[in-house]
Amino acid sequence: MRKLISTGSPFEKAAGYSRAVVQGDWCFVSGTTGYDYATMSMPETVEAQTRNCLATIAKALQDGGFEMADVVRAHYYITDAAFVDIVFPLLGEAFGDIRPAATMIVCQLNKPEMKIEIEVTALKR
Repeated sequence: MRKLISTGSPFEKAAGYSRAVVQGDWCFVSGTTGYDYATMSMPETVEAQTRNCLATIAKALQDGGFEMADVVRAHYYITDAAFVDIVFPLLGEAFGDIRPAATMIVCQLNKPEMKIEIEVTALKR
């Protein structure tokens, strides 16, 4: 049975995607940037954006009946290699005990204000 999870973001409807899709014991969370969806604003720092990404992901997982501890795979996309040492401690706080398989890629994101995007896959334990 499929369940679609939304943050209520206008981007989801405009681009035709769900924040997360639950399929059986799996939850696939879409690439999540640092927007604060309550205010539809983007913080300037990569630290604040990372915290927002992780909060949005945690909420999407929770809405789907999952926990952060269920995450088995993470992809991190950053726009500057200099951000690696800045975001590693924040990612370590969130995933240090969980230790999912992970990849970090330096790339360009959709909008210039975006500094990080995170997507995860979770398997219910």
